[in-house]
Amino acid sequence: MPWAQPFHRNWLRIADAGKDTVTVKAGYDDPVQPRLLGLDFGDRRIGVAVSDELGLTAQPVLTLIRKNAKQDLKSLGRLLRKFSCAAIVLGNPLYMSGDVSPQAAKTHAFAQSLRDAFSLPVHLWDERLTSAEAHRHLHASGRAISGHREVVDQVAAVLILQGFLDAHRSPEASYNQE
Repeated sequence: MPWAQPFHRNWLRIADAGKDTVTVKAGYDDPVQPRLLGLDFGDRRIGVAVSDELGLTAQPVLTLIRKNAKQDLKSLGRLLRKFSCAAIVLGNPLYMSGDVSPQAAKTHAFAQSLRDAFSLPVHLWDERLTSAEAHRHLHASGRAISGHREVVDQVAAVLILQGFLDAHRSPEASYNQE
């Protein structure tokens, strides 16, 4: 008796007992979007999020406790490989006026380190007020303020990446907000 097993979003493997496995295309052709890694970069921690395979939503992954540049890049490299990411979206902490803050200067240097280490596109995305918004989301979800520290950077990374995804889904969007 034949059996079917999905092994990719768009493909179905069909096998008959005693015969070779044959791969056939399922009845739709929905292109898989390359996954993106979203980062909320800080002096002590890096919040990490990843897009889903459809490129519609951002999901929290973890909060990376920073040790040193080499170790941080090694950990991020593992995540890039694990999730097969094609690009990185890095929060750009500008002043409310739009001027470059001292933390934004550090972020720009980190962005260049990411480009050099992984040869992937790194998109700087305006992250003004994302940490405050992350705290509001955590508070609204009923999480105690004392428990915010462990996850606030992940939530901020989700907000950064989701903003990028939403902006680039619209037809009039521009990919260059750097």
